[in-house]
Amino acid sequence: MKRVIIIIVVLVVALGGIYLVLTNNKKKNAEKTAFIAEGSGAISVRVADVEKKVVDLDFSANGNFIPKKEIDFLSENAGRVKAIYVEEGDRVTKGQVLARVDAEIINTDRETAEATYQNALKDEARYQSSFSTGGVTQQQLDQAKLTTRNAKLRLQASQRRLSDANIKSPINGIVNKKYIEVGAFVNTQGTKLFELVDVSSLKLRVNVNESQVANLKVGDKINIKSSVFPSDKFSGKITFIASKADETLNFPIEIEVANNNKGSLKAGMYGTAVFNFPQQAPSILIPRTSFVGSVSSNQVYILDKTNNTAKTRTVVSGRILGENVEILDGLKEGETVITSGQINLANGMAVSVVK
Repeated sequence: MKRVIIIIVVLVVALGGIYLVLTNNKKKNAEKTAFIAEGSGAISVRVADVEKKVVDLDFSANGNFIPKKEIDFLSENAGRVKAIYVEEGDRVTKGQVLARVDAEIINTDRETAEATYQNALKDEARYQSSFSTGGVTQQQLDQAKLTTRNAKLRLQASQRRLSDANIKSPINGIVNKKYIEVGAFVNTQGTKLFELVDVSSLKLRVNVNESQVANLKVGDKINIKSSVFPSDKFSGKITFIASKADETLNFPIEIEVANNNKGSLKAGMYGTAVFNFPQQAPSILIPRTSFVGSVSSNQVYILDKTNNTAKTRTVVSGRILGENVEILDGLKEGETVITSGQINLANGMAVSVVK
């Protein structure tokens, strides 16, 4: 009997606790509802006045300088390095000999190809003379001409390999790295010889967002700043604008920058691209949060001040400028848009402006 009484008491206490919790929750919900819908049933909203503002399109973006030209120079012939004529840091010109590979084997091949070609020329001349007297057929003469042509091609190839024994720079630039030493053996599989960079002009790579890239085009001239050389002035022009955004939804662009006479800029340094635009005519701007759902919906609520109600309005949006959106049609100065609380609204509902 005592056990039954204890169970009943426990149940009564538990039910009492549940009742208190439900009552407390109901009270809190009533307070929240009162905040959103004051006794009149009006929905609390925030608003912003529709007005024309001057659009400032100027912005800057940071990036890194990279060489306009950068080449890992590879070997084309097999052989032992006989001489190296440059060191790391040397400035070189296009066509300058950087190193030489031992050409003894290559030269032997060229001499053999030369002898073969001369013999082929003599054979072709004999066949031509015999053909005129009926001593050989047309087919035999054609075969002799083909042999001569093939021998000439082999000679040209060997002469090219002999010329390539002198390793020449393909660009104007600086020897950034040297990967070989005298006596080292290089092969035809592409042994890395030198790293050459051209920093007479560089490229500055930066990323811009969708609203910024819309105002840029290839060929635009851009001012460039370097934190390392704050007193020096640099300029460049846009040479590349990505047609597709990257994974961060930004668009990579490249700006070709002319280095100064001192060659101050180095590849890998930080740079800042300063984008300046002509002053724009004032445009109607509203907060981005004014749109129902997203900017693409083109739907906003305006405040009807005569009776404090919300009215839906279809607008034509233009550029997204930070936290504001340009409105091309659908709104005029002096009107008021609702910027928060739209989730609780429907057309014609009463609203209360929260200040």
